[in-house]
Amino acid sequence: MFGRIFKKFIIIAVLLLIGLVWTVNYIVSSTTQKQLYYDVASIPKNKVGLLLGTAKYNDKGRNIVNLYYQNRIDAAVALYMAGKIDYIIVSGDSNTIYYNEPVLMKNDLIARGVPAKKIFMDNAGFRTLDSILRCRDIFGQEQFTIISQAFHDQRAVYIANHKGIKTIAYCANDGDTVWFSYLREKFARVKMIYDLIENTQAKYYGDRVEIKS
Repeated sequence: MFGRIFKKFIIIAVLLLIGLVWTVNYIVSSTTQKQLYYDVASIPKNKVGLLLGTAKYNDKGRNIVNLYYQNRIDAAVALYMAGKIDYIIVSGDSNTIYYNEPVLMKNDLIARGVPAKKIFMDNAGFRTLDSILRCRDIFGQEQFTIISQAFHDQRAVYIANHKGIKTIAYCANDGDTVWFSYLREKFARVKMIYDLIENTQAKYYGDRVEIKS
């Protein structure tokens, strides 16, 4: 008897979880779609592009470049060269001297022809929420272009919308583990809703950084 009740409880809990994940993902995708752009020629210009970080390499030996990373760099360079952004904030994890996403992104952007003076580093973009909030509160941007893959852009834009920040997003090409990234993203969105309800803040703030026109 107890076993049957427990099984029913598990089934109901799983169905509720599936329903929650589906609902959150539908809301995030449907409410942000009009703010996403896939073509450089059609995206409006903003002063600043916020390039969201990810690991550069897929292996510890640093032999296999992460396509998500490479495609984000390509997207940021394309926007800058087309005059769609004037400055790039590279935002990511910089926990150790051996793992520093902003430094890697900055170096690769410079190697592709973006002037160093046009690049600003956000070394405390540990999460997407942190990157969005710090772009506003540290770098003083109330309006900017987010640069990442489409599924990630949707979550970032949703956060910005909830915080009253005016954003659009440019969608870089996907990487080579699309199914895994999509699955992880679905649960990340549920966590995002919890953070927004709790008004979770960025882990670190600090001194303001001025980006002059």
